[in-house]
Formats: sequence, structure tokens, C-alpha cells
Amino acid sequence: MKILTVVGNRPQFIKAAAVSGPLRERHEEVLVHTGQHHDDSLSRVFFTELGLARPDRELGIAGGSNTSQTARMLAALEPLIDELRPDAALVYGDTNSTLAGALGAAQTHTPVVHVEAGMRSFDRTMPEELNRVLSDHLAELLLCPSEVAAKNLKAESVAGRVEVVGDVMVDVAMRWAPAAREDVAAPAAYDVAPGAYLLLTAHRAGNVDDPARLGMLVKLVRALPVPIIFPLHPRTRARLQDGGLLGQLEALDGLQLTEPLGYVEFSSLLHHARAVVTDSGGVQKEAYLAGVPCVTLRPSTEWVETVDAGWNTLVDLDPPLALAALDRSHPGERPPLYGDGHAAERCVEAIDAMEMRA
Repeated sequence: MKILTVVGNRPQFIKAAAVSGPLRERHEEVLVHTGQHHDDSLSRVFFTELGLARPDRELGIAGGSNTSQTARMLAALEPLIDELRPDAALVYGDTNSTLAGALGAAQTHTPVVHVEAGMRSFDRTMPEELNRVLSDHLAELLLCPSEVAAKNLKAESVAGRVEVVGDVMVDVAMRWAPAAREDVAAPAAYDVAPGAYLLLTAHRAGNVDDPARLGMLVKLVRALPVPIIFPLHPRTRARLQDGGLLGQLEALDGLQLTEPLGYVEFSSLLHHARAVVTDSGGVQKEAYLAGVPCVTLRPSTEWVETVDAGWNTLVDLDPPLALAALDRSHPGERPPLYGDGHAAERCVEAIDAMEMRA
């Protein structure tokens, strides 16, 4: 089969790095990069580090509102789908690229395969929640990372076929974990000791695009114990500059603001951190897989299993709650919530079965 794969951001590049190789052993894949993450530090470095094939097509669509960006992606994908006439379209996760790929394919009656289907935060104010719900209801094949995700889809009576395959990011994390644990050079480069620093990320629109919320975020960061390593997403840096808040963070002793990091360096820093503080869904999961406590700067999460297991605490932007979460001891047990590192193989097997039924 000819598979059109649509990706656009950091987590999708990581997921595609797991699936693309085994997929190409059996099928023809055309990899399309929408350009949603166009900065080299959020895009090109992941292709280089993780061995993902270079995109066959690059649309160069970045910036703008969620609505306008999705609309521009759809407009660019329509002639591409018409030209390539793929047998199926493969999308990952919950971004604007995901929705555009799923909707563009479905409108041409091209079967949609959604990897990481069924995740729910049950917060419809999040653009990601709308993207994932709509993509699931457009998909013919829904590949879930967990039983909880499959139950969510059953409750919504989706039309497509649901399979639990595990999480493809686990495949990548397990592959890189030994090297990340051994790499003490990464924290040393920032003059911090393993187990003695926080790794912080923040980029969600709900936290950085609203000036009031952004101010709360800065207040929380200033309340955290140092040392802290804070790779700044380009949008976060821009919002801090526009709001006149960047200087407050730059002046904070013990806080190191960095450019966005590649997967390898970030993974090494994560494995050696005392804890991770983040609003990223992907980083919550990476922290769990690394056995590092996570404090999530959101009131809800799609990765509810990590909270139930006691490794992740939701604090929104409340400094006292964040400090209390950092002082909490983590449980010793860490069950394998999202699979055994062979999710990509199961994804390809499910696609093979779809071809046989066609």
C-alpha cells in the first residue's frame, strides 16, 4: 500500500521514528512535514538524531491561529492527496497537523489510521483535545496506547476499528534509555549534579498565550527550588518578550534558560533530573518511562494512568501545590502502562490486516 504519513511537531517526529522503518519494509511511505514545528531545534534535529527518513514533502506551514493554520494545511494537503492518491493516511497524536491530515484524507475517502488514538483529558478548551477527538471519529483504524484509551473510544462509539498496540514512544524511549542513563556529560555541561536539578518545559497555548496565565507561570517558576534547566520553546520565548517578563527569568539565579534541545540531550537531562515540571503531554509520559517524578502545570491530563500510578501530579499554575508535589516521595513501583517496546510492529501488523480486508 501507499501510505501518506503527516507529521508536524516534535512528538510526532519521535513517534514516526519508531513506525516509519518497519512500515517501509512492507509498504511505500510518503512522509509529509507540515512545518508546524519549523525551527531546526524542534524539527530537523529529530530527523538527524533518530534516523527518521527525510520528509518527501515539506509544506512550510507555521504560525497563525489554530483555525488558520489547520485551514492552510488542509489547502496544501488537498492537491497533494489528489496527486499521490494514497491507499491510507497515517496521523499521530493531537496537533493541527493531525487534524488536517485526518480531515483531508477522510474528505477524499482515503482511510485514516490514527496512532495514539483514544487519549482524553476531557477538557474541550484545549485545542489538542478537539484535534484528537475529531481525528478519532474520522479514523478507520484507531491504534491505542493503553486499555484506558480503548475504553474512551468504546464510550464514544467510534465507527473505526480499535486496537490496543501500546505506545510507540515507548519503543524509542526504551531504545535510548541505556545511553541516556549513562550520559552524565549532559548535566555536567550545565554545571548541575545528577538528581539535584529540575527540568522545566512550558509551551501550551493555555499557559503562554494568555497574559494573565503567563504571569502566573513566571510567578510559579520563580517559586521553584533551583537549580532549574528551562529549554525555551520559541513561542514561549516570544510571549515572555512581548509581555516584558523574560527579564524576570533571566535575572533568576540558578535558572538556566536554553534553546530547545534535541531528543538525545533532553532525554539525558530528563533521566538525571530530580523531577520534571512541564505542561507537555509527551514529556509527562517520557518522565514516567524514565522513572522521574513529574509535576504537570495543567488542571487535567490525557495521561491519567501516570497520575493514578503516583508518578505525576497535576498542579495547574499553583506554586504551593507545585512545591508540595516536589516534596512528595514517589512510589517504588512503576508498572509498564504503555506497552513493551514493540508497539510499532503491532501498528504495522494492524495496517497489514487493513490491506488484507480492503
